Amino acid sequence: MKVWIGMFVSLSCLVVAISILVGRGRDEDQEVMAEDLKRSDAPPITDLEIIVAYDNYPHTDGLKTGWGFSCVVRGPGKTILFDTGGDGAVLLSNMEKLQIDPKEIDAVVLSHIHMDHVGGLGCFLAENADVIVYVPRSFPDGLKQAVRTAGAKTVDVHGPVEICGSVYSTGELGTGLKEQSLIVRTDKGLIVITGCAHPGIVKIVRRAADLLREDVLFVMGGFHLGGASQREMESILSSFRKAKVHRVGPCHCTGDGPIGMFAEQFGPDFVRVGVGRTIRMADLQ
Repeated sequence: MKVWIGMFVSLSCLVVAISILVGRGRDEDQEVMAEDLKRSDAPPITDLEIIVAYDNYPHTDGLKTGWGFSCVVRGPGKTILFDTGGDGAVLLSNMEKLQIDPKEIDAVVLSHIHMDHVGGLGCFLAENADVIVYVPRSFPDGLKQAVRTAGAKTVDVHGPVEICGSVYSTGELGTGLKEQSLIVRTDKGLIVITGCAHPGIVKIVRRAADLLREDVLFVMGGFHLGGASQREMESILSSFRKAKVHRVGPCHCTGDGPIGMFAEQFGPDFVRVGVGRTIRMADLQ
C-alpha cells in the first residue's frame, strides 16, 4: 500500500501538467440532452445532510482550512464524498473531528482534475478502497489505473448518470478542461454542488434544471468568480433570479467580492459555507 501511495502522489504531480495541456485544447463542448438521462423511479430525497470537510474558508473551530473543496453527502442510498480537497492529511483530520468514518463512504465523485479537488484521494483510499470512484472520462488513464490498483472501482462519466436513487452527475461539461457537478433531487427542489464551476456556474445550474426538469432549491460549492467584473456578476445574479434559484452557498474559489454580492442579493437565503458547515434540509426551507 505504501508503494501504491507513492505511485499515486507521483501521478498526482502529473495531473497539473496534464490538466494544463488539456485546458489548452480545442475540444468542442459536448451537449447532452435531457432525454439522454435515464433516471430511476426513486422518490425525491426528503432528508439529508451535506457536511463540508475541506474548504479554504473557516466555519467550525478546530478544523483545518486548505485551498480546495470536499463535502460529504449523507441521506441518499449511498454516502457520497464529493471531491477530496488538496491535502489528504487535512481531509482525514477534518473528517475525524467531524465524526465521519472514511469507511462509511460508498462512492467518491471527482469534479475535475485539478489538485485542489483530487489531491486527497490517495490518503482517503488508503483508509477505504471499498468505494466506487466516479471520474470524468477525460481523466488520465494512469490516474484511473492507480485508483483501481488501490482496490477501488472506477466509473467513467461522460454524459449525465444516476449515481444512486435521486442523485446524479451532470456529466462532463466545459471546453478543454471537463468538469462534472452533483445534483441531488429532493422533495423541495434540486440541490446542485459544484467543485470549481469552470464550465460556468450559470451553465451548470441550467443543465441541472434542464436534465431533471425541476426547480433549483440550492446551489453550493466553488463558483470560480474571483476575476469576475461587476457587469459579469450582475449578469450571473440576474440569471440566478430568472432560474428561480432559492438559496446559494458559494465558497472555495468563488472570491470574496462575489460572495459578498451573493450575500447581499440573497439576504436570508444566503448560506455561509466553510469547513465544518453542515447543511440539512431544514436549513433550506
